[in-house]
Amino acid sequence: MEDVLEVYHRPYDAKRPLVALDEASKQLVGEAVEPIPAAPGQPARFDYEYVSNGTANRFMVSEPLLGWRAVQVTERRTAKDYAEVLRWLAEDVHPDAEVILLVQDNLNTHTLASLYEAFPPEQARRLAERFEVHYTPKHGSWLNVAALQRNSVFRGRDGPY
Repeated sequence: MEDVLEVYHRPYDAKRPLVALDEASKQLVGEAVEPIPAAPGQPARFDYEYVSNGTANRFMVSEPLLGWRAVQVTERRTAKDYAEVLRWLAEDVHPDAEVILLVQDNLNTHTLASLYEAFPPEQARRLAERFEVHYTPKHGSWLNVAALQRNSVFRGRDGPY
């Protein structure tokens, strides 16, 4: 726990940006019965039945020192999907950073070894060297700023996503 707290207390450094990452799956649902829109004196009405449209995975990426966040949506939660998010961070978001300080949980796919499943060895090694990983402790996901923002955004504060 102290490791993650220490990372959060570091001052902002564009050459060593702090990025928090978390992910969650979401069931995609549709309406089985057409909702009735709101009318004067009558709220909108929705039926309890729904149509399952599968699931999607959302990666929440946050830079707490900048107040920036982004969401990457994938069909599944695989090591290759995670590796692509790391590639995006290293090559597209922070191409000039020396190292990216990455705070995340200990999910089985959240290892730099995932890069080797997704990319040729030379590219995987180059990407892996760009990250300094800091894991939240077991049962300590509340230390992950991205997890807190994910819960806020996807559970109603900013919309019903």
